[in-house]
Parts: sequence; structure tokens; C-alpha cells
Amino acid sequence: MPMVRELDLKGLPGIRFVFPHANTMPVTINNGYVMRSWYDISGNELVRHDDEAGLRASQVQVEALIAREKARGIPAERIVLAGFSQGCAMSLQTGLRHPEKLAGLMCLSGYVPLSAKVPTERTKESLDTPIFMAHGRGDPMIPIARAEQSRDLLKSMGYRIEWHDYMMQHSLCQKEIEDIAAWLKKILLQPKQ
Repeated sequence: MPMVRELDLKGLPGIRFVFPHANTMPVTINNGYVMRSWYDISGNELVRHDDEAGLRASQVQVEALIAREKARGIPAERIVLAGFSQGCAMSLQTGLRHPEKLAGLMCLSGYVPLSAKVPTERTKESLDTPIFMAHGRGDPMIPIARAEQSRDLLKSMGYRIEWHDYMMQHSLCQKEIEDIAAWLKKILLQPKQ
């Protein structure tokens, strides 16, 4: 949330930011510690196992948020899904499968979950959704190689990816915030199609 105050969004129409919180649950990789998490994480730093049930349950929650904004009169093509780390994974999990074009997917320091299922589960409408991906070169939580594999998978399926990497760890930096603002201006100032 503090990042929003740092974004230079002059010239854009009014924007509503919605910051959902994941439910609390025990997370295997953290010795079962109960914490906010969109899905369970297990495995080690080289091999992670996707919690398909948790991902799909959280996807339903994100879809409900999209439906709520649409009920308020915001068309899907004006909605951006954005997230950091697990939030990035949830933006991709939901956005690639959403049956309407969205304004964009802002994917920070994360990866495509359930990647083997994306080619058969993605929607044709999602191909028109622009994707911003950013990652730290020194990220110890989610190695940049995993994000690059996700980027390459999406590109191979025809998605338009704007990729950025930065000399940082699992965090944000000022240059990234500037790039996010520029991308938001680019996608939100496009005329409606």
C-alpha cells in the first residue's frame, strides 16, 4: 500500500485500489506457522510444489473481487490485477484464466503457478491482456530463473510481456515504481476497444 503514494499517476482518471488480504493458514515451508497466505508452499528453494487446491480456492476469491468491481460499474477491460510474490502468482493464476480481457496483470517478484496446466486452461481473451513482470536479480525467496521461465512460457503462448529486472532482492525499488507508473499510464490511457 505505501507504494501507491509513490506512483506518479498524474493524468489518469480516478483509480480505486483494492488491497485484499489472504486468509491465514499453516504454511508448510515455514514449519506450519500460521500466517497470511493465498496457498500453501512446500518443497525447498530448488523445487516447489504447487498447492492446487489452495490456488484454485484463492482464485475464486479474486474472481469475486473482479465481479464486485464489475457490479460497481467498472468494466473488466479497466481492471488491473496486481500482486507481489504470492499475490503475483494469484494475479497470473486468475488473469490467465479469466473469461474477459482485463486492463493488465502487474506481476511483481513471482511466477506462474500450475504452469503445466496454463496452455489448456488459459482463455483466448487473456491473450489480449498486457502483462508487466518485474523481478529482483538477487531474490533469495523466488530465484529470478523461476520468473524468467514463467516469462518465457507466457511469451511462447503469445502473451505481450513487459519484462524488467532490477538489482534487488525480494522487494521493490524506486526504478521499479517508476516503471510501474509508466506502464499503468500506457495501459489505462489506451482508448476503449
